[in-house]
Order: sequence, then structure tokens, then C-alpha cells
Amino acid sequence: MTDTAGPAADTSDTAAEADAAAVGTDADGPPRITPATRVLLHDLAVRRDRDEWIVGRMAIRTFVALPAAGARAVELLGAGLSVGRTEESLRAETGEEFDIADFVGDLAALGFVARIGDHAVPDAEPPRASLPWLRPRHVRLALHPVLPLLVGALLAAAVVVLVRRPDLLPGYRDLLWSRHGSVVLLSGAAAGWTLLLAHELAHLVTARAAGVPGKMRLGTRLQFLVMQTDISGIELAPRRHRLTAYLAGIALNLSVASSLVLALALTETGTTAHRLLAAALLLALLPLPFQCMVFTRTDLYFVLQDLTGCRDLYGDGLAYARYRARRSVRSMRTVRAVRAVRRGVRAGDRDDDPSARLPAHERRAVRLYSVVLVVGTAACLAFMAAVTLPVDVALLARAVRGLGPGHGLAGNADAVTVLVVLGGVNVLWLVTWWRNRRSRRSAGAT
Repeated sequence: MTDTAGPAADTSDTAAEADAAAVGTDADGPPRITPATRVLLHDLAVRRDRDEWIVGRMAIRTFVALPAAGARAVELLGAGLSVGRTEESLRAETGEEFDIADFVGDLAALGFVARIGDHAVPDAEPPRASLPWLRPRHVRLALHPVLPLLVGALLAAAVVVLVRRPDLLPGYRDLLWSRHGSVVLLSGAAAGWTLLLAHELAHLVTARAAGVPGKMRLGTRLQFLVMQTDISGIELAPRRHRLTAYLAGIALNLSVASSLVLALALTETGTTAHRLLAAALLLALLPLPFQCMVFTRTDLYFVLQDLTGCRDLYGDGLAYARYRARRSVRSMRTVRAVRAVRRGVRAGDRDDDPSARLPAHERRAVRLYSVVLVVGTAACLAFMAAVTLPVDVALLARAVRGLGPGHGLAGNADAVTVLVVLGGVNVLWLVTWWRNRRSRRSAGAT
């Protein structure tokens, strides 16, 4: 943990030098950093991860991976050493030269620096968290090591019941528990969104127990409308806490499904209660196959990313897949080579393998993941084009045709329900996709 409470004594620089030369200022720019400059860092957290160090500021949810020398520089600057003394210390410890002035500028850009000399650094507004009143002490039991054992015991009990009573396994017909389509659709949507909210709350509560704020919001993954919880900052927690936070949503779905199996075993087959429980069980299980679609950055994707030690498995995998696609298209390669020769540039200079800069263990994982990313995305989009989109269009068209005075009250109610629920979900997907796209473009421009 970096101590950033204030500068420690640095007797090599006199008080006169500190007053006269610590910080210069440009007319309209940021303070100029000199060897005598001291900085005051915000409260930063540090965790070692293999050969690197994760350094971050929880308040603004910004984190960066640094080599050992970078983490040591943060430690020295946080202890109150000047820029010059920090460079000298690193030179003595490593035998290498470091430009700490530029490093301080990078830390300031990340929002890690509170003050450079006597000049305060403007601070970014912290992102708002969901349920800000929820404190780590309120939910500390979410990280208790006994909790996974209880979930496992509940799951094991449900498996035993299903082995003895395989007839309790739900099928798609269990969703059609009522002869009124509108009732099935509305109840299914209400139960599905309730389970989805509970799934994300599990992530939020577990992360909050580890001291991570967390924020829930709507998002899109390919053609899917999803609710997602940003728990940036969990990277600084121990691995057990990280994996618990990533798997909390799946654990909740399995716990709900296991409880419903036990309840089904106690109800009489054919009753309304049994049909409702069977429908709820299927709705609790349906999100689990989606979690295996790691190419859409699901919960299991973050588990995979953590276990492989990759910093950005999706981003690096996408970059490598694009690189391989460019390399596989001969015509594009020829055009690039001709243009490069005309500019006097070697053809390989503009098409380097983006995975080559990664450590060996990351490079292997990224290249394998890129295959999963391409194949999975193609299959998912093909299924949408062949099945999901035609079904949605057919249902919406049927609903439109079902409107009018000749279809009676029940027919019009069913048609309106389909239009509101199905059409509303598609409109919400479009609005969410457009909003997130604009946010990403604004963030990129900034």
C-alpha cells in the first residue's frame, strides 16, 4: 500500500532549492516538473500480479499495470522524494535510467496525482456507484469462505433429487403454463428481469464487500440486451475475492434453481403451483448457457481472463483476429506492400503482429481466444439472422394483424402485449446500443 499522506523528509534538497526550483509554470499550461519537484499522490492501492504490479485509485476506478520499477517509483514519490531523488534511487537500485518527470505527467493524466509542487492538479469527478448507501460492513458475509460451501451443498441436494426424479427436469413446454400468450409473456418477462436484477446485485454486493463501489447499467452484447455491473477495482483484491465476485451471479442462479428443484419435489405434479415452479426453474437455468459464450465477455470470460493472467483478453484477441484477417487477404496485402514501397516504407512496418509485444503466457491465450472469438461471434450472428430475427419479425407482424375491432378484447390484448414487450425490448436494445456507442466515442475523443 502506497503511503500518500504527505511528503517525507528529503534532506538532499535544501529549502531554498525547493522554493526556487521545484516547479516551474508555463503561461497557460500545467506546472513544469523539474528534478526538485515533489508530488502528492492520491490514495493508491497496489497489488503484485506475476511480474507486474497493479496500481489504481479506487475513487475514480482507474487502474494500470506497471513493471516493478514503475511501482517502486510510485512508492518513492509517495514517500515524498523529489523527482531527481527518485531517479537517483532507481538508478542505484536497478542500474538503469528513468525519466521520472514524464512518469509523473503520466500519473497526473491517470488522476493519481493530487498536487505537483504547490499546484493542485484538477481532479476528475468520481463515477457514481449503484446503491451508494450499501457499505462493505453491511455485506461482508458475501465473501465468507463458508458461503461457496453452502451453495455447493444446495446444488448437490438438487442434483440428488433430479437423479431420483428425472421427470422434474423442465422443458420448453413448461414455459407455456397458461393458455393465454399474453400472461405467459408478461409473467416470463417479469420473472426474467427480476432474476437478471438479482444476478447483477450478486456481483454488486460481493464487490462492495471487497470495498469496490460498482455500478449497474444496461448494455449490449452482440444482439443481446444485457444488464451489466462495472466492478472495476476488483483487480486490486485477492484472487479468491476476484473469482467470487465474477462467479457470484452464476452462483445465485444455481442457488435459485436448486431451491426450485427442491420445492418442485414437494408439490403435486399438474397443479398450478407445480407448473409455475417449473417455469421459474427454466427461467433460472436459461441464462447459464449464455455465460459460456465467453466471446461476449460474460462472467466466465472474466474468470478466464483472470486465470490466464491477461490484461485485456477481448481487446487483444480482437486485435489479433483483425491482424490475421488482414494477413489472409492476399489482395489487401499486395496493395499495402505496393503503397509501402511507394512511400519508402517496408511492408511489414504497418502490419506487425499485435500479440508479439505480449508476454508468452498472454500471447498463447490471446491467440487461442481469438479463434473462439471469431467462431463464436460468427455463429451467434448467424443464429440471429436465421432464427431470432425472422421469429421476431413474424411475431410483430402477427401482432399488428391481430389488432382491430374484429379480433375481440382477448385478441387485441394479446397483440398489444406482444408489441409492447417484444417491440419494447428491441427498441431498448437500439437505444442502449446507441447511447453506449456515443459514450465510447466521447471517451475516446477525450
